[in-house]
Amino acid sequence: MHLLVYHANQCDPKKCTGRKLARFGIARLTHRITDLRGYLVLSPFSERALSPEDRSAGKGLAALDCSWAEAESVFERIRANTRALPFLLAANPVNFGRPFRLSTAEALAAALFILGEREQAELVLSKFSWGHTFLELNREPLEEYAAARDSAEVVRIQSEYM
Repeated sequence: MHLLVYHANQCDPKKCTGRKLARFGIARLTHRITDLRGYLVLSPFSERALSPEDRSAGKGLAALDCSWAEAESVFERIRANTRALPFLLAANPVNFGRPFRLSTAEALAAALFILGEREQAELVLSKFSWGHTFLELNREPLEEYAAARDSAEVVRIQSEYM
C-alpha cells in the first residue's frame, strides 16, 4: 500500500519517524496538504474509526507528522477522507504507554495491520528499535480490530479496552 506523510516541520528532526520512513523509501514525504487528496488520511479528530472495510478507500494511506501540541490546528485544515485509529498504546520513547499518542510510524503500522497489510506494518516498525514493542503491546487489540466488519464494530471492540 502506498504511504504518504505530510510533514509540518514541527518536530525534532532526530526523533521524526516520518522522515525516517522517507529516508528508507517506505513512505513519501510531502509539505503540501493538497497532496493528501485521494488518500485515506489518519486523523485523531475523525468521527469515523478505521476498519477493514476501508481497504480500498483511496490511493493509499496518509499520516500527518506534526507536534501533538499543534495537531488540532493542522488537522482542521484537512479536507480529505479521514479515519481515526482505535485505542492503542504508544511504544515510542517520547509517549511510551500513553493511549492514542502514537508516532507517525506507529499510526501507519497500526492502520496497515488493521487493513490486512501485516507484512508492510512489520516493515514500517522494523526501522525503529522500539518497533517490535508496539506490536507486543497492541497485538490483541490489533488482531481484533483487523477482524472487525466495520467501523461500528471497531468502536465496540475499542470500548472493551478503554
